[in-house]
Amino acid sequence: MKGQKLGYIRVSTLDQNTERQLEGINLDRKFTDKASGKDTNRNQLEELLLFARTGDIIIIHSMDRLARNLNDLLRVVQLLTDKGVCVQFVKENLSFDGEDSPMSKLMLSIMGAFAEFERSLIRERQREGIALAKKRGVYKGRKKALSDDDISLLASRANDGENKSQLAKEFGISRETVYQYLRQSK
Repeated sequence: MKGQKLGYIRVSTLDQNTERQLEGINLDRKFTDKASGKDTNRNQLEELLLFARTGDIIIIHSMDRLARNLNDLLRVVQLLTDKGVCVQFVKENLSFDGEDSPMSKLMLSIMGAFAEFERSLIRERQREGIALAKKRGVYKGRKKALSDDDISLLASRANDGENKSQLAKEFGISRETVYQYLRQSK
């Protein structure tokens, strides 16, 4: 049974360009997430998993676009191949269809482990760089979402019993940020 050619594209931030990932590949449908790859809780990935049918081919630029850790990568590929879907990774030039040889399963595990290792090294270097920048007084952290006056107003209204979810929406911040500001104001 011949299925559809589906593409999955993921970038980490809203301002990153998705164009280059599957450029020049003819697809019946694309699923594009602009979200972190730290886990598989992504709207378009979940939609793709529900949409894909036996005989479909899912084309992904590279393994790290699908998952950032080996367990998620193996789980998602297994879930798809169990449905009779073929998964192709362009950059690694690898395909998985459920009829995979022990060698191709080994390659998936090795390449996925390398991608996870590379991500860990990047995060480690980032933490080291931030620590050095803090020592030099260059790194100040993320800019506050609210001014000091807005924080005082937020704390006052929260102490008066106003709903914190409503305050978060009104001030344009998350509920967790409301609670962080409230903890700081005590």
